[in-house]
Amino acid sequence: MKGFIHSVESFGTVDGPGVRLVIFFQGCPMRCLYCHNPDTWETGRGQEMTAAELIELFNKNRAFYNNGGITVTGGEPLLQIDFLLELFTLAKEQGINTCIDTSGVTFTPSDGEYRCKLDRLMELTDLVMLDIKHINSEKHHSLTGFGNENILAFARYLDEKRVPAWIRHVLVPKITDDEQHLSELGAFMGTLSNVQALDVLPYHTMGVAKYREMGIPYPLEGVPQSDREAARKARSVILKSFREAKTNS
Repeated sequence: MKGFIHSVESFGTVDGPGVRLVIFFQGCPMRCLYCHNPDTWETGRGQEMTAAELIELFNKNRAFYNNGGITVTGGEPLLQIDFLLELFTLAKEQGINTCIDTSGVTFTPSDGEYRCKLDRLMELTDLVMLDIKHINSEKHHSLTGFGNENILAFARYLDEKRVPAWIRHVLVPKITDDEQHLSELGAFMGTLSNVQALDVLPYHTMGVAKYREMGIPYPLEGVPQSDREAARKARSVILKSFREAKTNS
């Protein structure tokens, strides 16, 4: 089996614990307004690679990954769940820490076949970094083209399976920085027992050049970048609500 791979980063330091081999999968159903990788959207493209080839890339620099592992991101890696199962099976056979960076949008509770595959995959997964774009489903749809019902259901599924999760939230001025919605995100997180960390990431415009190269209008033209201080304050709001939810549960 071969997977469609957009690119590989050899020494990732912000995609899970330690230094990691970061594998960017090709293909994503979402169209997030702030996406900085529009070149990963289209499915069936990219470099075709086997799971063994990717493990070989890891082993070439294994000494550097002593406290790290492999992170799959994208695009949306769960679109290629069969290939991901093969990759993570090989990884665990060699004692490699595994992490999935995902939006959770592919989760469909009613699809028994997919759920069975996902159950197997979670047994091979050490960490999921779950991107919750917006806690309000209507605003989530405006931001990404999808509601968030399946995504929140996926978060609950991870909790049920006791898979450690890091929650990620991109802070976009006037779109995802409303204090009430940040508090609601924290309250939702407080209903989960598997949340180990929270990353609030400042919105940036580094992907604008890619849109120009691809001839695609940039959806957030004129929206200013966020900064670390705004992200810090937003994180405080989320964590305050998170702790209150934990206290009251």
